[in-house]
Amino acid sequence: MKRPAPALIFAFITLFLDVLGFSLIIPVGPRLVAKVQGLPFEGSEGKTAFAVGALAATYALMQFIFAPILGSLSDRFGRRPVILISLLGSGLDYFVMAFAPSLAWLFITRAINGISGANMTACAAYIADVTPPEKRAAGFGIIGAAFGLGFIFGPLLGGVLGDPGTHLPLIGPGDIHYPFLAAGGLTLLNWLYGCLVLPESLPKERRRPFSFASANPFGAIHWLTRHRVVAILAVTLFLVNVAQFSLHATWVLSMSARFGWTPFHVGMSLFVVGVCAAIVQGGLSRRIIPAIGERVCLVGGLIIAVFAFLGYGLATQGWMIYAIIAAASIGGLSAPAAQGITSKAIPPTEQGLLQGALSGLNSIAGMVGYLSGTLLFAHFTSPEAIAPLPGKGASVSFLFSAMLSILSLGPVLFVWNRLPRTVAQTVTEAPASAAESAATPGS
Repeated sequence: MKRPAPALIFAFITLFLDVLGFSLIIPVGPRLVAKVQGLPFEGSEGKTAFAVGALAATYALMQFIFAPILGSLSDRFGRRPVILISLLGSGLDYFVMAFAPSLAWLFITRAINGISGANMTACAAYIADVTPPEKRAAGFGIIGAAFGLGFIFGPLLGGVLGDPGTHLPLIGPGDIHYPFLAAGGLTLLNWLYGCLVLPESLPKERRRPFSFASANPFGAIHWLTRHRVVAILAVTLFLVNVAQFSLHATWVLSMSARFGWTPFHVGMSLFVVGVCAAIVQGGLSRRIIPAIGERVCLVGGLIIAVFAFLGYGLATQGWMIYAIIAAASIGGLSAPAAQGITSKAIPPTEQGLLQGALSGLNSIAGMVGYLSGTLLFAHFTSPEAIAPLPGKGASVSFLFSAMLSILSLGPVLFVWNRLPRTVAQTVTEAPASAAESAATPGS
């Protein structure tokens, strides 16, 4: 078996550390926000919630804006300088974040980290450069593998390093600053490794001038309107992603307020989420989706998501969360099923536009989900809450996510009879006119 090229190994390490660094700070991020606000975290989760959501939304906004810009810059100046400068920026930014003296400083660091963390587009382009077309799908599998491993080990490591109740060899008790320092150190080591071994993948003769028109993040989203069924399914994906990001924004806050979870407990729960997701999406999906079909898996996964969010919101004991995580992981079949359905509706020459449009919508969903989830949490955990809810209001974001998941079923059921068989036909049957295009399944 031929060993992977050093360039592909570096791309994998870069993406892995990007995700690892991001997920490392999840268990302790809200606690650092409370600290710079001068608040004790326990008992002040509601007062901290909006700042937590706004910081996450700032990161998502910067990624939305700068992902296509960094991709275009890499087309103009090469992949190597864009990747290395981004890594250096991310590494230094984690150190600044660890010692941020105020909330304003945290917003600055989150914005910078969102910009530098958008180097995923340059990494994806690098993989495309160094792999032949017949092996490119396997090359892009590196991205999925890096994401999976990063989200499995990042929260667990962050929970161990950031929990004062853990004892670290040679260091002593954990501290909320340690995950940020670890993320910064790992990223800077990766930058140094890249400086020494990373070759440029894009020859000068293949580079093109930079254009803001080509770096416009809204262009690909507008392109979706030309493909009716995909646009309708994109509504489902948007609602599901808003629900998921709302959960992400309030997971630490809610589990602390309801069950007294420490960073270690949060990290362990997210570790279990990552392992279960890897089992379902990396293994079971390859057997189940072909056996029962994409549209059944999509609807089934959405229904499971509804009950999972309700379970998270109505659970009365911390151990119940782990049982719900295991059951909810089966709902992860909906993501690859949706990807399969949408990709069949689009010609091969436009797959890049499809992924760019869905990526842009995902970033917008992140902004909406982070802000809506934390705003609801902040309101319903305050004395001014308009109505009592389970868990003294700390469950509201999960109940909100369940409602969004119910709504997400509507667009799928609306185009049910056109999925997936008739959708696949539109790839090879070009409509004769704009009017026919609007009425053609999959357009």
